Amino acid sequence: MRVIKHKIIVVGAPAVGKTSLVKKYTKGEFEKEYISTLGAQFSRFEETIENDTIELIIWDIAGQETYETMRKKFYKGSSGCIVVFSHAPDERKSVYEIDKWVNEVRSNCGEIPMILFGNKIDLIDVKELEENDTIKTSDHKVDQIVNLLGFIGYYKTSALTGERVTEAFHSLIHKLYYSSN
Repeated sequence: MRVIKHKIIVVGAPAVGKTSLVKKYTKGEFEKEYISTLGAQFSRFEETIENDTIELIIWDIAGQETYETMRKKFYKGSSGCIVVFSHAPDERKSVYEIDKWVNEVRSNCGEIPMILFGNKIDLIDVKELEENDTIKTSDHKVDQIVNLLGFIGYYKTSALTGERVTEAFHSLIHKLYYSSN
C-alpha cells in the first residue's frame, strides 16, 4: 500500500461553479449563495485505488482577471487540471475562455492531464445540446474543443444535483494514478 499525492487545480471563468463542484465532490454539499473566491481555496480529499491511498489537494483558483498574476504562483506543482465552463444560458460565453485557461495552465505547468467540465446542466435541456448545433455549448462544438485542445475527457456536470461530478473527478484521478504507475 502506497500513499500518492496529487495537486489538482480547478480553473475557469468567474461564477461557473468551480467552488460548488469541489464542495460537492469533497463534502457532498451545495451552497446556493454565490461567494466569489479570493485568490484560491484548497481542499484535501483521499481516494483509494487498488489499495493505494491517493491524497488529493484540490486548488480552486479564482477566475477574475485581477488574480492573474497570483494564479501563476498557485499552479506550481500541479499534477492535473479541471477546466470548467457553464452551460447556463446567461453564462455560455464562458466556453470562449476555455483556450485561455488551457494556455495559461500549460505555460505554467507544462503538459499535465486536463479534463473539461461543462457545469450547470440542471439549468438546461440536455437534449438540446445534442440536437442543436447553433448553441455555443452544443455537444458538437464542445467535442471539437476537447479534441483540439487535447482534453482527456469531457463531462456535463451539475454541482447542484451532483450529476456526473464524482464520475468526472474520478476520471482525472484514475488518469493520474495509472500514468504514475
